[in-house]
Amino acid sequence: MFSWLNKNSIPYLQSSGLAACDFLAHAFCTREGGVSEDDYQSLNMSFREGDEEFHVLQNWNKLAGAFGIPMENFLVLNQVHRDGILVIPPRGEYFTSREGLDYDAIVTNRTNLAICIKTADCAPIFVVDPENKVIAAVHAGWRGTAASISAKVVRLMQNQYGSRPSALLAAIGPSIGRCCYEVDEPAAAAFCSHKNAKAFLLPGKRKDRWMLDLAQANRGQLAESGIPDAGIDASGLCTVCRQDAFFSHRGSGGVTGRQINFLMLKGDPFCKALFVNEDFRQVH
Repeated sequence: MFSWLNKNSIPYLQSSGLAACDFLAHAFCTREGGVSEDDYQSLNMSFREGDEEFHVLQNWNKLAGAFGIPMENFLVLNQVHRDGILVIPPRGEYFTSREGLDYDAIVTNRTNLAICIKTADCAPIFVVDPENKVIAAVHAGWRGTAASISAKVVRLMQNQYGSRPSALLAAIGPSIGRCCYEVDEPAAAAFCSHKNAKAFLLPGKRKDRWMLDLAQANRGQLAESGIPDAGIDASGLCTVCRQDAFFSHRGSGGVTGRQINFLMLKGDPFCKALFVNEDFRQVH
């Protein structure tokens, strides 16, 4: 079950399953609580969509201040709509250039690093190993979902960290729903090899069109990977239907902002410091 919360005027959603883990901080944020205007109103967290840069920086400052996490401790991927997974070690450097962030999922056991997924219809997915204190954040659009990115994340956690799928927890945040996600024949064909495709891909009202349920498709991958159904939480919210609360690329006609979804393993308390509007390399 997901709950609506508010922290210092920043509305957000939390999964009850993940909220029960006291070693975690997480939030599925909305479009509300920021300073951006017009098509990007108001908590747009992306510099790449055409919004004023100083507005986006103010939004990041507001988010960092609300959750008490230094701005440079947020990591945002480039999200290239593939199935690459960035593994971040517990310490040391983990990327050397902007291109070094060309991934769509992160897995790590590093503390005090808020791993982020930007969304405006795609599904943000968190996976947590409470036993080994490992976390994953996944950006699942139709291409990543067709490439089984959620299943690949679980497999990597098994192989690299010794995670037991039966002990994992997962949360699927707001995304475009089956009610609104019409895809064409090539997109539908990408799922032809998936088990139980009929559970998440149904014929549309128009010829050669299909209605895709991203959340259900990824839920199926997580379940087939061994995560118990009771351990998988889904918001059930459609970003197109709820454009009052969420950015939607499809619902807006392509000009809109991005909300942020973050997950972090808590570590030692952050050192207090003054953060100003600098060019932080991890936030972009």
